[in-house]
Amino acid sequence: MDPIILYALLGGAVILLLTVGAPMRPIRLVGNVAVKLVIGLLLLFLLNAAGGWTGIHIPINPITATITGLLGVPGLVLLVVVKQFIL
Repeated sequence: MDPIILYALLGGAVILLLTVGAPMRPIRLVGNVAVKLVIGLLLLFLLNAAGGWTGIHIPINPITATITGLLGVPGLVLLVVVKQFIL
């Protein structure tokens, strides 16, 4: 697809949303999930940085970031337990 057509479609969608208005609840939900995923990524990064001394390493990928982001610290502990005892 030509980039000019893509930019025109995206611009039209933005103008349509600004004119009509977007439902706020789904946008807020997507924003909250995105923030939680970023927090999960940061927790995984910090664990891997500190885990260099202890040998704990959890790969950073979308699944582990989602688990850690949505469940928080208990999700991070769960990933470490699964990594150490099951795998």
